[in-house]
Amino acid sequence: MNKNQLSLILIFFFISSVIWAQEGTTNETEGNEILKKVDENLMPVSYESYRKLINEEPDGSKKEFIFFTVKKGKDKVAMLYISPASEKGRATLRLGDNMWLYIPNVGRPIRITSMQSVVGGIFNNADIMRLDYSVEYDATILEQNESEYILNLKARTQIVAYDRLKMWVEKKNIMVTKVECYAASGMLIKTLEFKNVKNFDDGIMRPAVIETSSSLYKGYRSLMIYSGMKLRNFPDEVFTLEYLSRLGELR
Repeated sequence: MNKNQLSLILIFFFISSVIWAQEGTTNETEGNEILKKVDENLMPVSYESYRKLINEEPDGSKKEFIFFTVKKGKDKVAMLYISPASEKGRATLRLGDNMWLYIPNVGRPIRITSMQSVVGGIFNNADIMRLDYSVEYDATILEQNESEYILNLKARTQIVAYDRLKMWVEKKNIMVTKVECYAASGMLIKTLEFKNVKNFDDGIMRPAVIETSSSLYKGYRSLMIYSGMKLRNFPDEVFTLEYLSRLGELR
């Protein structure tokens, strides 16, 4: 091989590597833009909502919870337990990656983690007090067809509940329809299905039902049902440990 041939080969590999790098950057940029739009459709910047969570067990028994939830910005979520009576008055707060549980008649709020579940069932605390996906994950487009995108979401830090997500998004309305949640080992932990898209107050249109199942919890199923959601602004004071005992005043 002469010098000219070697030079041509090196130039070819250089140009190819530049093209591959540009394609990878473009794919990630487009993926993150889609993910941000998914977030906008799922959760307005500041809102209040009412939700029912139903945990179903293999024997057919059920346990139901009703929550009043408020959110501000991309990192502040607070939630008040309305029922059952045994849980009434409890409240949780999430500020970024930090979470607390307030129990009436207990001295002060206690720290909880994203992978715990204060209500049992398959939904964990991170699922119930979900921040914007784009805050915790970087997205790339795995594949797409005429009707949907399939995104790969990689956690930005090791603190996030799931190392990787696989997300299906409808193209016509940029609405998520399914999410698979994976551990760092590659094991599938659970699947979330987003169903029953409906119009709420203030022009908010999003799935009203999130259903989750897991091979780790055979025979179990959990449902999260939104009965109301509307835009509302809150002062920062609402999202403090001191305010948790007063969340009921916002209803």
